[in-house]
Amino acid sequence: MWIVFNPTAGAARRRRLERAAALLPSARIVETGAPGDATRLAAGAAAEGARVVVAAGGDGTIAEVAAGLAGSGAALGILPFGTANVLARELGLPLDAEGAARVIATGRRGMLRPGLARDAAGNARLFVQMLGVGLDAAVVHALPPGLKRRLGALAYVVQTLRLLPRHPFAPLRLRADGGPWEECVALLAMKGRLYAGPFVVAPEARAGMEGFILVLQRRGGAGAALLAGAALPLGLLPRLPFIERRACRALEVEGAGLLAQADGDAAPAPPLRLSDAPAPLPVLLPR
Repeated sequence: MWIVFNPTAGAARRRRLERAAALLPSARIVETGAPGDATRLAAGAAAEGARVVVAAGGDGTIAEVAAGLAGSGAALGILPFGTANVLARELGLPLDAEGAARVIATGRRGMLRPGLARDAAGNARLFVQMLGVGLDAAVVHALPPGLKRRLGALAYVVQTLRLLPRHPFAPLRLRADGGPWEECVALLAMKGRLYAGPFVVAPEARAGMEGFILVLQRRGGAGAALLAGAALPLGLLPRLPFIERRACRALEVEGAGLLAQADGDAAPAPPLRLSDAPAPLPVLLPR
């Protein structure tokens, strides 16, 4: 067993790792130093025969480790040390270090079906929970790392309010399952129900499902964005009249000047083609 550890958050995260590692005494711990390291380290672990590779970090680190394990047969373990820990919540994993470590030591194997986004150059980006295009992606791209370290999840709210007055809400074009082209101002391609922590935006989605649930924002402007932000923690966002949801197996997205985020990290800009990854990914779940 290998543990791929993202030490970005400092001493507190390292103490959590130490508590988890005490329950996983045979694990080999390796640390990331730059974006992409987690994918490279996970792929190396799988190539050396590791049956379980654990992502110790946030949703972005988990997605990178998952990308490294794709097609290998090695199972993904999760120590949720991030800000929102969306995938861990989606899978019903404990958020404390010791509880998450016990799942890794004694849990059962389930299956995830990650998504895959390809840009115009053919570069692929794997994501495990969601991909977004629109205001939320602009916030992710502009978020100062120091603000996130100081404020945690509140940093996203602060950065959204900073960007809102000047965000253009430019229309994006999308085509779902080869159908006609249509427009919206923001979209989420969801592989699970949850977004930004414990908040439900796609009630129909289930972890491990094939395809996505599309969550489309049809109307733009600061007023609609503020209303959506207020509705999110109340569980009311899916009921807003300018929000549309539907299932989708393949998606094309394009539009000038747009940004994308995947699992809370910056992702390649549109045009993008989204589909399921070629194979499901084993993941350790509570018994």
